Amino acid sequence: MTAEVQVLRVFADQAGRYGNQLGVVLDGGAVPGSQARQELAAELGYAETIFFDDLERASFQIFTPATELPFAGHPAVGAAWILHRELGKAPDVLRVPAGEVPTWQDVDDVWVRGPLASTPPWWHERLESASAVDALTGPLVPEQDATQLWAWEDEAAGVARVRVFARRFGIVEDEACGSASMRLAAALGRRLTIHHGAGSVVLAQPGPPGYAEVGGRVVVD
Repeated sequence: MTAEVQVLRVFADQAGRYGNQLGVVLDGGAVPGSQARQELAAELGYAETIFFDDLERASFQIFTPATELPFAGHPAVGAAWILHRELGKAPDVLRVPAGEVPTWQDVDDVWVRGPLASTPPWWHERLESASAVDALTGPLVPEQDATQLWAWEDEAAGVARVRVFARRFGIVEDEACGSASMRLAAALGRRLTIHHGAGSVVLAQPGPPGYAEVGGRVVVD
């Protein structure tokens, strides 16, 4: 079984650096079945890998190295970007197991709106300072296997410093986690600029009740 895998970086900074790697299989038919897709996602080791079943309908599945997800932020943003590139037009909605996900572009940033009920149950813990987040060498305790640790860099401007540890999903540290950023924006009730991981930039804001929105820049790795 041979599949061509393209790699994007989602939530890059303004200079196109950093971002969370995303594996993309445009021809999902080359990897039929969830078991084979899960095995490939584990072999690749990216935070998520997506498999398109229908490009025109923007239909795809999402796998971490350990499990399938009904929805996730950075794969959805990356999917919208690569569909625009492949089809020459931006999709209005993406179709994932969680349902239809609206998407749009704002200048250089690609955005999606997703249901919070379909995101992983991230635990959020605020630390005393951005420097405390910088100094982390892992979660505060080993049991924090799906945890977002954060602090304000500039509360008035809505700028936060964030790191996510996700061993539950086969990821030691997630460089830029869209779904956790969505949950944080919804919990705080405001738009956020999130300095994530080693240097990624995630934009997030509350959506309609039960939803949140996440966006950022995408580049080809």
